[in-house]
Amino acid sequence: MTADSATATAQKGNQRLEGAALYRTLWRWHFYAGLWCIPFVILLALTGSMYLFKPQFEAWQDRAFESVAFTGPRIGPAAEVATALRAVPEAKFAEYELPHAPQAAGRVWLRSAEGEKVRVVVQPVTGEVLDVVKDKSRPMQVIHDFHGELLLGDGGSLFVELAACWAIVMVLSGLYMWWPRSAKGFAGVLYLRLGQGKRIFWRDLHAVTGIWISVLALFLLFSGLPWTGVWGKAFKEVRQLTCTAAVKQDWAQSRNGERQEALAGAAVGEPASDEHAGHEGHDAAAMSESAAAPANTVTLDAVVDKVAPLNWVAPVLVTPPGAKGPKWAGKARKGPPSWKVRSDAQNRPQRQSLQVDARTGEVSRHETFADKHVIDKVVGVGVAAHEGQLFGAWNQALGVLTAAGLVLLSVSGVVMWWRRRPEGRLGAPLPPLEAAQYGKGLVAIIVVLGVFLPVLGASLLLVGCIEWAVLRRIAPLRQWLGLA
Repeated sequence: MTADSATATAQKGNQRLEGAALYRTLWRWHFYAGLWCIPFVILLALTGSMYLFKPQFEAWQDRAFESVAFTGPRIGPAAEVATALRAVPEAKFAEYELPHAPQAAGRVWLRSAEGEKVRVVVQPVTGEVLDVVKDKSRPMQVIHDFHGELLLGDGGSLFVELAACWAIVMVLSGLYMWWPRSAKGFAGVLYLRLGQGKRIFWRDLHAVTGIWISVLALFLLFSGLPWTGVWGKAFKEVRQLTCTAAVKQDWAQSRNGERQEALAGAAVGEPASDEHAGHEGHDAAAMSESAAAPANTVTLDAVVDKVAPLNWVAPVLVTPPGAKGPKWAGKARKGPPSWKVRSDAQNRPQRQSLQVDARTGEVSRHETFADKHVIDKVVGVGVAAHEGQLFGAWNQALGVLTAAGLVLLSVSGVVMWWRRRPEGRLGAPLPPLEAAQYGKGLVAIIVVLGVFLPVLGASLLLVGCIEWAVLRRIAPLRQWLGLA
């Protein structure tokens, strides 16, 4: 054998060694990722499936307010706001929601002294208060908060983000491991092989389900990242560096952060010329006197009369001048105070907003989805699809199918592990040989994932330190975890 051929043989051997090490390492990652994130994946899949049907559920829930028996003229938005403010002492007027139908009751959104959003439903003729409810206690909002933060605030949001990052690792490593390199036909790849025993059945159920839903699952996971605390905050910084549109992002990293921002806006008074001035002047007395406002001041009733014929997609919300506007209402800028009107449709490409000069009644700014920066368009489409609202019932059905596939993947993975686990050990795949553990491909994967998903990178460093400093030094743990 010549020197060149010996070198080539040695290189091929090293490549095979590195390939085997990469496969075994990814297998271990897949195993440990599953152990960590499977409970979260099941919870998120179930709550996400329920949240897909938010429009239908809330329409059913509020059906009594959509068709109220009344005759005669409505008392008007300003009077409805005054009634709502009397029903919730010390609250501030936040938004007025345009009636969804001619016979619908009035809906007024307030901000309590604690910073919580409160919805008050008012009978449109008698002014009777029909319902008072905190937004956070509404069933779909509870599901939304559980899905995003496990009802634990920012700490829960971090757990969800960590689970999502490891779920991405689980899906990607699973695709690499199960990719049909030497399969003969599509059996066990695109469809199950039946009648060949339980081992083959559970293996095929896991693999085939993964092949069919992996792309959809990755889309759901990645499209949910802008809502998270760490990744979402970093993405917000990138957006601010690259975005030329003078519009704030219309999604929040966490509910607690949004609440703190609302509290800060309510507590700090700002000049009247600033679009984000404080809430001063919007108490019950001020609203009840709006009909007698000076001629050069546009009232809430006038704004509603102006925008109602536009027939925007519900819910359509009107924010008063001086109130801290929503995240997508635009940057604070000098100029006359303005009423802000927006469609808050879940299908975000259908959203649009405008500002009405509070002194002249002229529309000073009108923005549609087409006017947004390309980053906001991409995120908006992703969020709408994530919530099942981009293309109607088919979008909801696809979301449910993906969620069901994730649950099936999780359950089948647990069954496979339970059936194969050795006596007295966790059953993790054995680590690769020390000499082949850190090939270039594996290092590149770790670096890319760690940079793109900072929470994942931090958790890898933490687990690596714990493994080196503790787990490998305790013989029973080392044996049980399969680190030997």
